[in-house]
Amino acid sequence: MTQVNLEHMTLVQEELEFGSKVILFLGPDLTLSDCTLVLGMASRDLVIPQARFIDCTFIFKKPLRDFRWETAHLQGCRFKGHLIGNDFGELPYAPGKGSIVDCDFSEARLHGCRFLACDVNSLRLPRWPCFTIFDPVSRGRELSALSWPSRIGPVVVQGFAESPVPMVAVTYSAPELAKRYDTTPEAIRAVIEKLDGVYY
Repeated sequence: MTQVNLEHMTLVQEELEFGSKVILFLGPDLTLSDCTLVLGMASRDLVIPQARFIDCTFIFKKPLRDFRWETAHLQGCRFKGHLIGNDFGELPYAPGKGSIVDCDFSEARLHGCRFLACDVNSLRLPRWPCFTIFDPVSRGRELSALSWPSRIGPVVVQGFAESPVPMVAVTYSAPELAKRYDTTPEAIRAVIEKLDGVYY
């Protein structure tokens, strides 16, 4: 494995590609503007101590799983690829460290990705077969009262009410959710079509 540190610098209009055999540190004190980052490493090998990304494009060559963007400021960025269990925005234990605004996920596939303490209306979210539930925590009781297929209601939706993190939105991939809980995307869509506050 090779370690690459990009820190204490500003880069503009650069194309940066890093594969699976790189441990990449983005920051501290890093600003990337109008750059393209093509990333192929596992989430454990991507570290963002403190960085600002402005009008950048992120292209993920393999799924990025369970990554926390809480120390990244993301403004006007585009995301392409598969993101699973990622958190975007400001986490309660890291106030002011992270943010997201005006970003575009329309060409990404998101599953179990949470948006925290941000203006989700400024974001372009992926359409069906992905779907986004807005304000899931305060709507936990309402959502869990619905007739979700399989164990999506008891396992997934009831978890919103117990979440210690103030989510403004959460996005799922219907095919991935269906596969996990032995149902179909069509059965999931039949429920969300009856709901307000869902984007698909």
